[in-house]
Amino acid sequence: MALTVPGRRSALVLLLAAGGPELAAAGLSLAVLSAAEGRYSPTQFLLDVGQGARVSASAYPGGGPPSLALRLAGAQGLESGWSGARARAAAAPAQLTPGLLAGRIPGGAGYASTAGESGLGSILAADPRGRISAVTIGAPQTLVERTLALLGRHRLVVAELPGGPSGLGDLRRLLRRRPPGALVIALQHSAAGPGASLLWAGAAGLGPPSRELTSASTEQRGLIASVDLAPTVLRWLGLKRPAQMTGRPIESSGRLDTRALSALLSRLRALGGRRLRALGFLLCAWLALALACSRSQRGRAWAMRTGALAVMWTAPAAMAVAALDPSAPAEYGAIALLCLGLGALSDRLFPWPLALIAPALAAPLAITGDALAHSQLLLRSLLGPDPALGARFYGIGNELKSGLAVLVLAGLAAALHPAARKRRARPVILLGGLALALIEGSARLGAAVGGVILVCAGVATALVVLAPGGLNRPRALIVLCAPLGGLAALAALDLAFAHGSGHFNGSILEASSAGELRDLIARRYEAAWAELGNHAMPVACALALGLAGLGLRRRTRLPAPAATDPVWQAALAGGLAAGLAGTLTEDSGPVLLVVAVFVLGCVLSYLSGRPRAPLRVDGGEVYSDSLRRRLTSSTTPTITITTTRMPPAI
Repeated sequence: MALTVPGRRSALVLLLAAGGPELAAAGLSLAVLSAAEGRYSPTQFLLDVGQGARVSASAYPGGGPPSLALRLAGAQGLESGWSGARARAAAAPAQLTPGLLAGRIPGGAGYASTAGESGLGSILAADPRGRISAVTIGAPQTLVERTLALLGRHRLVVAELPGGPSGLGDLRRLLRRRPPGALVIALQHSAAGPGASLLWAGAAGLGPPSRELTSASTEQRGLIASVDLAPTVLRWLGLKRPAQMTGRPIESSGRLDTRALSALLSRLRALGGRRLRALGFLLCAWLALALACSRSQRGRAWAMRTGALAVMWTAPAAMAVAALDPSAPAEYGAIALLCLGLGALSDRLFPWPLALIAPALAAPLAITGDALAHSQLLLRSLLGPDPALGARFYGIGNELKSGLAVLVLAGLAAALHPAARKRRARPVILLGGLALALIEGSARLGAAVGGVILVCAGVATALVVLAPGGLNRPRALIVLCAPLGGLAALAALDLAFAHGSGHFNGSILEASSAGELRDLIARRYEAAWAELGNHAMPVACALALGLAGLGLRRRTRLPAPAATDPVWQAALAGGLAAGLAGTLTEDSGPVLLVVAVFVLGCVLSYLSGRPRAPLRVDGGEVYSDSLRRRLTSSTTPTITITTTRMPPAI
């Protein structure tokens, strides 16, 4: 029998192999758990839970975590290899303390298991020295009794349940017999493999049963992170959360729909492998359209405009298709057809070059509407954040930040075409840039600190290009300082409207020391450097830099009106500056430059497809380039085309 103390709160963490439906059937509130940032390993997962903080697996020096094993010392335990885990954490670009959770519990934590289990669960019960206050390992039939006995003496107990029906039976018995004031957290414990970075988690005690769980770390219902578990336990026990813990306490949210949550888990696991394939399918569809229309100049120009606009419609189209949760082939085809259809429709409804306005308005509005309605379409879409990577769970992901900046600047230039002068263009670009920065940086919408930096840099560059006299030292200083002003405004908005719980506040303002802020910056640059060597990224980055340099050198040869119109030149320069700023400030580094240059190329492709007004010859229309040249040749002084009306036949 557990030796409970009236009014005493305790926490029981259970590790088992059960999935979401089994946990929900046992009466637990449920959530999808982001178990790792980057590559997943069971050992690192438990270390992250115990320290309440994590970094990307690639940020650790020397590869994966050391091998840890439980050694018994009487009724206590000691983790063999713990010194290696501490040294590895100290070398990472963050303040990490393995065992921090158990070290904050008066009297330490207890661990219960059965003979033959992995014993990895003991990592979660170890304190910063690798010691476990109480360990009990015995027969499976006595696990429940031994666990409850530990829970009567220790405020935190970790129990590793066996797999299969036996473990589920132990879970139900522990839930029925848990003492008053005990919080129960059940974690799916999985071996490393595909999709293992997203697991299941359940809780009893945080609110009514059959509810979804959420936290401020993810800002998504039904989705929590491994680093949220330690702050949740400490808050439940009435203990202060140390500054090294970056997670946020878990809370009970809306009504639980197990089927919908299972579909969300499956969808999130499938996102990563579909992103580039969907884009490749769309580009192939554009190429097929161009080949089909290659017989005439008019057809080629239409295909260039339609395909370029189709790419710019990708974000709203991907969100719409995500609502259907299709299979991979169906999603590729649906996105390609919808994007091309929207491209053709916008080209039909708006004269050149005004069609750029449509996707430039639709993308930010779709993202804003999704965030306000909490419909999670961006989360489920192929251009949303990728929770399987464990770094971002809501808002605008790195793939969209620089692309949106380029698209919106091009849309503003199109809206100002052709009559607007510089004096009118500057306030329009400034207001449009401020609106985009608000969408990308707002804690309730884009939650992208880096997005504010690159948008401010891009808009400032565009305004400097439009200013009389061009670039000089004071104006260059303005461009460099513009992101700082944007960050200051974002901090004020975060504190005023997000009550200090926004992404900027959590990552920057809550840094407890200059060293922690330095670690944050170093971690971002290390991740960016690692991204530069990822797969084909070196080639893509070199190609993007080469194309950007070529465009700058031959800017007078760009398609009209980009070659001569100062407003278009400012918009294109601002888009390139946004991509460069994102590369220098974001943890995805070169990805933002590649995306920015790619979207800039689509904008120029659209402009190069300018429809030619037909020459009218005696009521007919001439589109042939060869005949047009002959009819308008400067070597022919005069061309007279006459018609003679014949008298009626007698």
